[in-house]
Amino acid sequence: MKLLRGFNDTAGYRDGFLSIGNFDGVHRGHQQMFAALTRRARAAGVPSVVLTFDPHPIQLLRPEQVPPALTSLDQKVTLIEACGVDFLIVYPTDLRMLNLSAEDFFERVVLGEFQARGLVEGPNFFFGRDRSGNTQLLERLCLAAGLELDIVPPVYAGTLMVSSSAIRQLLLDGDVAQAADLLGHWYQVYGQVSLGAERGRTIGFPTANVTHITTLLPRDGVYAGIARTEHGRWPTAINLGPNPTFGEKRRKLEAHLLGFQGDLYGRPIEIDFVERIRDTQPFADLESLKRQIHLDVERVREVVTVPASRGIK
Repeated sequence: MKLLRGFNDTAGYRDGFLSIGNFDGVHRGHQQMFAALTRRARAAGVPSVVLTFDPHPIQLLRPEQVPPALTSLDQKVTLIEACGVDFLIVYPTDLRMLNLSAEDFFERVVLGEFQARGLVEGPNFFFGRDRSGNTQLLERLCLAAGLELDIVPPVYAGTLMVSSSAIRQLLLDGDVAQAADLLGHWYQVYGQVSLGAERGRTIGFPTANVTHITTLLPRDGVYAGIARTEHGRWPTAINLGPNPTFGEKRRKLEAHLLGFQGDLYGRPIEIDFVERIRDTQPFADLESLKRQIHLDVERVREVVTVPASRGIK
């Protein structure tokens, strides 16, 4: 996949099939869109092209309403690349673009910049100033311009329609397992290991204090997960939230990598959330806390297998 920041007259993405959107989470609905996009493009012998925006348009228009992100830009790029797309254009969002009417956006961007042969979008696609353009308008514009249009139907997990907002709510509820069903991959956060209180090391459970996380954190609690480091992948017990046993109120993410020995300070780390084990809770004494951590670790061993096998579906 070729990644571009903005438009480029010589890049070779014109005369292809195009999908436009924010694609936060790159969930199963997005994956189905990209599968349709690549099928269409390959059948026609033309490029498959995705256009997304950074930052999120709401960041410029209504910053107080920006939803917490499910993926960083780097994560989004990695997940979209895994879907087999030929070109990903990350457009640096600006007011000039956001102020285009739906008709002008279609004329200047879809026809003018991309010279698209066709579009593949989801049922909740909106475009143009104030999101005034919908799939009905897009269908009329494509028909008039002679473009093919494929509106991919929504994907359901049981009775729940797959969407970024539904996934956010599941994470806020702590239901990381169902969130993974909607995503088609484990929910993952990226961060950096920073110096913490180092209490875990003194009680036999050293933890990585993970900071610099820019995406949504699930509900407080203890989770089974997988840590990915430059040393490999490790089953991990994750404590997310304050530490009431020691009177700490600050919310933090601490990860105990089962079987890992080494120094991670200052290094990047990725954490996959697999299953929620329990709520955070205060313990009467250190021995009670250690007994519970032993139980948590055993539960992690039961539910996590490394190397992890879950990937894009």
